[in-house]
Amino acid sequence: MTAHEGDALWREIRTGVATQAELEPILASFLHATILNHATLEQALSFHLANKLDSPVAPALLIREVIDEALTADPAIGKAARADLSAVFQRDSACKSLYEPFLYFKGYHALQAYRVAHWLWLEGRRSLALFLQHRISVVFSVDIHPAAALGQGILLDHATGIVIGETAVVEDNVSIMQSVTLGGTGKETGDRHPKVREGVLIGAGSKVLGNIEIGRCTQVASGSVVLKSVPEKKLVAGVPARVICDASCEQPALSMDQCALTQVERQLP
Repeated sequence: MTAHEGDALWREIRTGVATQAELEPILASFLHATILNHATLEQALSFHLANKLDSPVAPALLIREVIDEALTADPAIGKAARADLSAVFQRDSACKSLYEPFLYFKGYHALQAYRVAHWLWLEGRRSLALFLQHRISVVFSVDIHPAAALGQGILLDHATGIVIGETAVVEDNVSIMQSVTLGGTGKETGDRHPKVREGVLIGAGSKVLGNIEIGRCTQVASGSVVLKSVPEKKLVAGVPARVICDASCEQPALSMDQCALTQVERQLP
């Protein structure tokens, strides 16, 4: 997404929120403080996340300083925040406008807070990164290790119960439903978590375990337990999961076609 497109996205958010402030006077103060009082998406994001992650140990004012530092030092965080926002708007049928996930969707909030924690981890500020991971888990019920490598254009749909381990990789344009685990298989050390390639859709409640690869544009049916690598453009299901057939479309993460997953699950023994 270009800077011009990003500015257009922010203008659309402000326009929608200005309308809502008029329609819902009870929310006007909140909407002005969170969106309309800020010149950029980055400024609004740092304000909003800091207030959500506020704690007696690290008040919102201090957390906001850290978030602002990360956003200034690494413009890619703001770019990813815009791509993630577009992903939610395009893929989540419950999302009717761009401002909704920014204000209200905890999967989006958890993902952007992770990006700050990841920046801290790469800067060697690991204690603060782990503190943010803890706050994200407590506030949003999403546990992403700050060392994990996540791309952009990612949708964490509903998000409750998502766990992503330390050496996991999630590439661009992936959609992950609630209660998904990208975890290890025990007490092994080193590179021990899944590598999820571009365009993958992972259904609700699935567990993907070990240093395995989920190939590009694969579909993982809800409730599956994946223990072996999966080729690209396949549909896997079951406990343990096995390849059932080819994926139902070219871009499962974008289409969010879970009817195909349901039909396959009904056919499993």
